[in-house]
Amino acid sequence: PSEKFATAPQLNEQDTLVQRAEHIPAGKRTPMCAHCNQVIRGPFLVALGKSWHPEEFNCAHCKTSMAYIGFVEEKGALYCEVCYEKFFAPECSKCQRKILGEVINALKQTWHVSCFVCVACHNPIRNNVFHLEDGDPYCETDYYALFGTMCHGCEFPIEAGDRFLEALGHTWHDTCFVCSVCSDSLEGQTFFSKKDKPLCKKHAHSINI
Repeated sequence: PSEKFATAPQLNEQDTLVQRAEHIPAGKRTPMCAHCNQVIRGPFLVALGKSWHPEEFNCAHCKTSMAYIGFVEEKGALYCEVCYEKFFAPECSKCQRKILGEVINALKQTWHVSCFVCVACHNPIRNNVFHLEDGDPYCETDYYALFGTMCHGCEFPIEAGDRFLEALGHTWHDTCFVCSVCSDSLEGQTFFSKKDKPLCKKHAHSINI
């Protein structure tokens, strides 16, 4: 049996969470340091919209200076790339590498965007609806093309939970099995067919189809 899922919406659409501080030369500005709350007289760094003494912009864990390396904000603290990857970055279920960018949460696991793909078209599923078949994820388009039943009336897929019926050698949504002339519902009614089209008793001999 197939299953239908939607991945949880992601807030972060960036390719990477890693940021870098901007170096500002000394000038007329005398900003306050976000670390020590003292006026900065001389060159300073700008990161996360705040100013910092260069010597005080350090990793919250290993205390390494992050003046010239990438950093990541996590739970209100700043960490160098190495510490973030070691202590906070989730692991991708497919490639087992740490995820430093957008995280896809699906099937109770975490994935790189490029690792959680439709097995048919190989395009990233991202936050779109997908279906599982034999444990493999398929995007909605490929799933219905490969495994789905299409309604003969509207030519849209018949999804799990939809009411449907079999008639004239085809499968129909219950609301799509109607007279081809007057569109009255034929569900549970005596019907006729002409040129493979269903007709109600009143229009059984209609020539207008």
